[in-house]
Amino acid sequence: MSASARRPAKPPLTEDAILLEPILHTGPKFYVTVAALLSVISLGVYAYITQYQEGLGVTGLGRPVYWGFYITNFVFFIGISHAGTLISAILRIVGAEWRRTITRSAEVITVMVILFGVGNILIDLGRPDRMLNVIKFGRLESPLLWDVCSITVYLTMSTTYLYLPLIPDIAILRDHTNKYTWLYRVLALGWTGTPRQHKVLEFLIGIMAIIVIPVAVSVHTVVSFVFAMTIQPMWHSAIFGPYFVVGAIFSGIAALICAMALIRWVYGLGEYLKDVHFNNLGLLLLVMCFAWGYFTGSEFLTVFYGNEPAHMSIFWMKFTGPYAVHFWTMVATCFVIPVAILSNKRTRTILGTVIASLCINIGMYLERFIIVVPSLSQPRLPHAENVVYSPTWVEWSILAACFAAFTLLYVLFTKLFPIVSIWEVQEGRENSVAEVTERIQSYLPNAHTPAPERDKVGVGQ
Repeated sequence: MSASARRPAKPPLTEDAILLEPILHTGPKFYVTVAALLSVISLGVYAYITQYQEGLGVTGLGRPVYWGFYITNFVFFIGISHAGTLISAILRIVGAEWRRTITRSAEVITVMVILFGVGNILIDLGRPDRMLNVIKFGRLESPLLWDVCSITVYLTMSTTYLYLPLIPDIAILRDHTNKYTWLYRVLALGWTGTPRQHKVLEFLIGIMAIIVIPVAVSVHTVVSFVFAMTIQPMWHSAIFGPYFVVGAIFSGIAALICAMALIRWVYGLGEYLKDVHFNNLGLLLLVMCFAWGYFTGSEFLTVFYGNEPAHMSIFWMKFTGPYAVHFWTMVATCFVIPVAILSNKRTRTILGTVIASLCINIGMYLERFIIVVPSLSQPRLPHAENVVYSPTWVEWSILAACFAAFTLLYVLFTKLFPIVSIWEVQEGRENSVAEVTERIQSYLPNAHTPAPERDKVGVGQ
């Protein structure tokens, strides 16, 4: 008997067939979108070729500002990558049922955006052929080597964490579609949906969810050490570790909300990505607004109170100097505008949370910029002139290409795999009500007593 004959028949997809539409049918809008993104990517490739041939002199980088847009991009993209692992893993662990339709869109962000964080480091190298030197000749006391190790582990864990929940959906694609069946057959790993397979899969996903949380926290902590382990003004600070982690979660949630809104609009998934998802993530984003405000205020208050001349020169550059516009725009977009929108239930709509998230992404990019650049523009050693860093068309083009390439990869993913987990949605319909009821009965008093009988019990009893 053949393997296909032994495989149990799959139930027809009815309610969730819409999730396969982006894979089964490709319209002209897809090709127009891909063409537009490829044109932006081509400009970025041309800019990088120009930089490679003529050297880093075509950028705004130099002495003493040897880090600029590229390192800002690195920190920003690594921060956004926290959207998938932390949100998905935490929601899985606590058993939040509303997570089922959003976890995959979050997990995809993690895997893909890490590639651009690492890529910007390679772009920043004047000699990219020497990129392996940090491994060949790395020193264990170097935060740069810590960074390489932590990001490598994080990428491996995140890819595994994305792939495991994909397996049942890949099997659905294998059995219900006629496209790329050879690919789905290989990636499905012989999945037939038996109870034993489900038990093993749930166990592995649970283990990965527990492991990936400390790994994700350690990654952005180590990224902060690249700055904090130096003696540059306003970098050498013990608060940088938790400050960077909070900022990463903050920008990651905002990026997830933007991605969800775009998916909902493009593919018509309003029945799967509902108001409640945006409301819940908006509340979580509001909490992170206050956490970010606390850490930012603590950092600047400590510097101001200490009143060290080297630190104060950077402080005033941000408050009233050449980077004041960047700083106050950051404050407005990361705190004032989002708090005003998200703290009001009437404005905490899908549109409201998207506007707040877009503001936060802009503000968090500015935050990384004013962490990186002003401290380098005022080094401890005397410099011949006051330098104000200004990126050139090369850096702007590469930045635009990074966003376009990330969007393109995300779009291509949705053409190969369901962006909403079909099997988790189906499992939720079948089991969630019973599971939630059982959980409530486990901790509420008199939960097992029928309502009429509870009403007869007096308060004194």
